[in-house]
Amino acid sequence: MATADIVSLIVYLVLITGLGIYAARLVHRMSDYFMPRRFGKVMMLTHAFGTGTHSDQAVSVASKTFTNGLSGIWYQWLWLFCTPFYWLIAPVMRRFRAITTGDVFAARYNRSVSGLFAVVGMLQMSVSIGVMLKGSGAVIEASTDIPDWVAISVMTVLFVVYGVAGGLSAAIITDFVQGILTVVFSFLLLPFVLDAVGGMAGLHETITDPELFSLVAPGDIGLFYIVMIALNGLVGIVTQPHTMGNCAAGKTEMEGRVGWMGGNFVKRICTMAWCLTGLAAVAYLAERDVNPDDVYGVMARDFLPQVLPGLLGVFLAALLASVMSSCDSFMIASSALFTENIYKPLAPGRPDRHYLRVGRVVALVVVAGGVLVAFLLPSVVHGLEWFWKISPTIGIAFWLGLFWRRTTVAGAWAATLVGFAVLLTVSYGTGLMEALAGTGVDEALGLIRHTDAGVAEMVLPWQMVLYLGAGTLAGVVVSLLTRPVPEAQLDHYYALARTPVVPGEEVEEPCTLPPGTEPAPRRVLIGWGGLEIPVPTRTSVIGFAVGWALVAAMIGGFYWMTQ
Repeated sequence: MATADIVSLIVYLVLITGLGIYAARLVHRMSDYFMPRRFGKVMMLTHAFGTGTHSDQAVSVASKTFTNGLSGIWYQWLWLFCTPFYWLIAPVMRRFRAITTGDVFAARYNRSVSGLFAVVGMLQMSVSIGVMLKGSGAVIEASTDIPDWVAISVMTVLFVVYGVAGGLSAAIITDFVQGILTVVFSFLLLPFVLDAVGGMAGLHETITDPELFSLVAPGDIGLFYIVMIALNGLVGIVTQPHTMGNCAAGKTEMEGRVGWMGGNFVKRICTMAWCLTGLAAVAYLAERDVNPDDVYGVMARDFLPQVLPGLLGVFLAALLASVMSSCDSFMIASSALFTENIYKPLAPGRPDRHYLRVGRVVALVVVAGGVLVAFLLPSVVHGLEWFWKISPTIGIAFWLGLFWRRTTVAGAWAATLVGFAVLLTVSYGTGLMEALAGTGVDEALGLIRHTDAGVAEMVLPWQMVLYLGAGTLAGVVVSLLTRPVPEAQLDHYYALARTPVVPGEEVEEPCTLPPGTEPAPRRVLIGWGGLEIPVPTRTSVIGFAVGWALVAAMIGGFYWMTQ
């Protein structure tokens, strides 16, 4: 690294850490730390983008594109078909008036299900933090020769310092700066890399395999694969712990709608840049033996120092921004889960400063788990796939509880535990996979593939079919056989979900309506069999349609651009 690169990097690190610590002045009570509700549309958009976008995603997309071609874009575009649904989900999450999603589970079921969600959520966030740190460490080591463990250690110390001090307020304020830098990180390499390989025309001349230019490639990433990871993503997105902050930290429901859907559409655009960089690497690195996880970093090291002194430092600062903006949010979300949904019920009536201390200690424990995951993961892609699979196991209970009144506490537990048990079986049941390999069932459905080491494993989309299907079936059957949730509790829960938020309203306890507020009238589109499918509002329908128009425009535009 040149002196200019080091100066750029140090200046960024000092400024962003100072900004996060400054935000700690906004923390006066527990709600300020875990769930402030004062931010507008722009801040919510940059928060959603910054929280949901990080460099390990660029690493995984570039890595998968390097090995599979353009179809590697679905390693992040798996959420593309979910994005219009964010317009519908955000207002419901805001109307729960909750601090964490665990509060929602407590309101719908009871404290035991809330605690179950807290455990699953903290596990998922530790895995996610680990994946992000590992991906960033891989890019930094490949582009600078700084050992990945050094990079991971520095990033961890910095986001912990301001995140523990300022909570979600610090995360949202720093995300405004870091979101802008993440866009820079995503597009900084692309023009230089494409120019070196002769643009798209040059790529088509150099890369002779037409499958590398297919968005739906035979084999690894086909149509079935795309459909299943999109469905899996929709089931699990509501139970990613940071989703509540993305939807509910704004002043009203509209801030959540615009921020969450808009911020994630910006991310989908950045994904195109990561994919094209990985495809260009196929041509540019054709004569070199490069680990796919190192592709993004190698390209940065080869191009940026020659373009302008200090540009590699800007790239690395933007990379760190993309990681730190997500890790701090995930850390606070996990801390809130433990404090609000496990510790507080066991030790009620303590002053807010006591719970703040507990939350800050738990934040450190969650991050320690993430660092451990970072050093244990065999690859970024492997870690990302595990991140996809954890939250849907309890996401089943969320969706069943939202749309079916008959879902019971036992049903929620059954859906989660059976789904997780099946997930572990299809992920690690090597003996069972070997038994299935070569059978008529395997040949007809394409259930099993063999790794380079010759180990039989179930393909990812079929894993999703089995754990989602088994969990849903278990939840329905057990619910029909067990005691229903009391009607008064259900009425309160569904009243929350349909009663709009009033600007400036004050809520005394999570998942309660403000004093004097009358619940909105019940308007159900489908109500037979215990279903609770509400009539959508005009705003919901229009925004949902606009979301799908953007999805079609992105797919069509990317296809046109690359062909």
